[in-house]
Amino acid sequence: MTSKIRIRELEKVNLENGFLIDGFPSAGFSSAIASESMIKTSQYKITGIVDSDSFPPISVIKDGKPNFPSRIFVNEKQKVAIFLSYLTLEQSLHKDTAKTMLKWGQEHKIGLIISSIAIKSNEGEEETIGIGSTESARNKIKDAGLKVLDHGTVPGIPGTLLNEGSMIGQDVVVLIFQSDGKGPDFKSSTQLCTAITKLIPGATCNISSLQQEAEKAEVMIKETEEESQHLKNSMYR
Repeated sequence: MTSKIRIRELEKVNLENGFLIDGFPSAGFSSAIASESMIKTSQYKITGIVDSDSFPPISVIKDGKPNFPSRIFVNEKQKVAIFLSYLTLEQSLHKDTAKTMLKWGQEHKIGLIISSIAIKSNEGEEETIGIGSTESARNKIKDAGLKVLDHGTVPGIPGTLLNEGSMIGQDVVVLIFQSDGKGPDFKSSTQLCTAITKLIPGATCNISSLQQEAEKAEVMIKETEEESQHLKNSMYR
């Protein structure tokens, strides 16, 4: 079984000097929920599929229609692309997924890639901190009014995006936000969505509809996660 990640583009898009948001779940569902909410409250259209033979064979049914669990959505007017996934990937797939995302970003001349990761907090802190792959990325974090992390570790897809981005000179920002690990994680999803809009001119978060979308998205993501786990258990016995 190959872990090669494939992207199947459904149409060509112009994203030069634009933005790419990593919406794969990591350490909770907030990144995927925030991404889903942005798609639902703005003018995004599906333009591609992210797939692999190592992904669980699942179809996500929405409004009666089948969907791949990992898709690419684009708002061409704002030049924003979102890799949205309902799959929590095995750790062995993190590097390949991040490198595929970086390659796609380079091919489309993306200016800034934005990823995120949650840290567990029960203290009620709401400060979002940024990490940049390059000096340019770190300046973008400061210009957005966010604090830059000086020391720490970042695992998974976000960590690989940072490392690989620094090697090729690609601006990558990873946002670290707080989560209590409970759901529906509307609070941390709102915190993340708000921070993303500070980095993307013209992007907005519809907070009133975000809560409703967060609840619906979390239900869908958790259902997919449960089905994926059942399939993984049978696939890897």
